Amino acid sequence: MNSLDKMLAILDGFDERNLTVDVNRATELSGSSKPSAYRYIQALTRAGFLMPASGGTYTIGSRVIELEMLKRENDPLLTAARHLIRYYSDEMGINIMLSSYYGDKVLCADLAWSDHSIPDIYKAGRPMPIFKGAMAKVILAYLTKTQLKNIYSWSQDAIEESGLGTTLEEFIKAMKTIRTDGSCVTYSEVFDGLVGVAAPICDQEGRVLGSVVFILTTKRIKELEVESLITEIRNIASEIERGIIRNNKFNNTGPVIAARPRRFHE
Repeated sequence: MNSLDKMLAILDGFDERNLTVDVNRATELSGSSKPSAYRYIQALTRAGFLMPASGGTYTIGSRVIELEMLKRENDPLLTAARHLIRYYSDEMGINIMLSSYYGDKVLCADLAWSDHSIPDIYKAGRPMPIFKGAMAKVILAYLTKTQLKNIYSWSQDAIEESGLGTTLEEFIKAMKTIRTDGSCVTYSEVFDGLVGVAAPICDQEGRVLGSVVFILTTKRIKELEVESLITEIRNIASEIERGIIRNNKFNNTGPVIAARPRRFHE
């Protein structure tokens, strides 16, 4: 890694369980000497990505919050989907989650949680398993064959563990089946007792941007027709796609750029 890569690696130390870093942790994350790690921390602090906390530790800085606001207010997928998922969630009484694809991970981008019998287990910004759950599988299915080959070479063991195939041919076949269906339904793959019914969201060229998914209990889905839910989620996805095109036309935001696959962070 070059010095810039080492400095940015310090930010990988933050997650839901680790909200601060110190020089020792920064040294470990960056793979550098302690004086170099301290210089990296100071540079990140000057840029606003870190800020001093207590006891010689550093936490997330104000610039991160500013960038998150810009993203949420201007991201084409979020702006097209925000009001739609809330409307349909309230109308149907079903929780809906929007997922964004970033090339190396799938994130929960937004959610509408009208059914409070299910705990608030998802949060915007939380990474989702890439090979489990309807929201991620339906995204993978809309990648090109070449992209799927790369993903298989990077993550063969994880793909096998997720039951998506023990060979490249089986993996591609599994993805083709989902793509042909235009949707994906999974049971208890991410959380026990929960069902995901997902459809992809694509740009005008058919490149996948993310997905939209119903989240309901196994008990609730027995009271509903799965095929009707599939039709509904596909219709919502189509509405979001039209919204992206409409916003681009009238707001002159420029073309939506689909992410290219990179090595996944499992």
